Amino acid sequence: MIAYQGEPGAYSEIAALRIGEPKPCESFEEVFAAVEQRQVDYAVIPIENSLGGSIHQNYDLLLQHPVTIAAETFVKVEHCLLGIKEASVEHALKVLSHPQALAQCRNFFATHKHLKAKAAYDTAGSAKMIAAEKDPAKLAIASKRAGELYGLEILKENLADEEWNITRFFCITHTENPDPLRLAQISSTLDTSQHKTSIAFALPNEQGSLFKALATFAMRTIDLTKIESRPFRKKAFDYLFYVDFIGHQEDPNIHNALNHLREFATMVNVLGSYGVIPA
Repeated sequence: MIAYQGEPGAYSEIAALRIGEPKPCESFEEVFAAVEQRQVDYAVIPIENSLGGSIHQNYDLLLQHPVTIAAETFVKVEHCLLGIKEASVEHALKVLSHPQALAQCRNFFATHKHLKAKAAYDTAGSAKMIAAEKDPAKLAIASKRAGELYGLEILKENLADEEWNITRFFCITHTENPDPLRLAQISSTLDTSQHKTSIAFALPNEQGSLFKALATFAMRTIDLTKIESRPFRKKAFDYLFYVDFIGHQEDPNIHNALNHLREFATMVNVLGSYGVIPA
């Protein structure tokens, strides 16, 4: 079973279907709890969107639970405007969807000023509500799959402001999973030199400490693909740094860099080394 947050038809479910049988959960906290309590083998969580940026809640949850990243996958977000058979864009009044989806379709609302955007907990959940209420004055923004699952008409496709709207998902598993890399069998990157590794670390509040940390990777020509800071919950105005880079944590070069970082960092947490599950 593969846990995910949302209703059937959500973009997270599309990611989960690439791995196994999806299991819907109401919240991200419930997703992580399902993995921690061994109710599921894996879970998929959105971690970054090409337009909206990082999903910070999930970065925080990665450190709060005994999980490891086993793979990543990318889902193209293709928003559709959905309604019941009697609905039309001209006569509708409200459009329901997740706040991020609504924000990604600002141009549509700017050219359809009679439509009021209403935030809901989930894109697919919005489609489910529209189907249940059978109100032609209400529409939803969700995936084409959600429209098919709930018997809705597709009134418009490609609703997002930008064409390149892609969400990156982590597939996570329990840190004590005896076979966390079973996913390598369906991963397109079996060569560990092409894997990514994600880490989180904290540094002493000293001049040049971040430069020193980044130098541990630069001096070994390790390719950093992302760096982001987040507030450190254990101390006010201290920060954690999340870094992704190319290579596996067991590669000698990476192994040496991490040991070097541990010499002066106050905390280093390797979140996982992983390949890509293709669409």
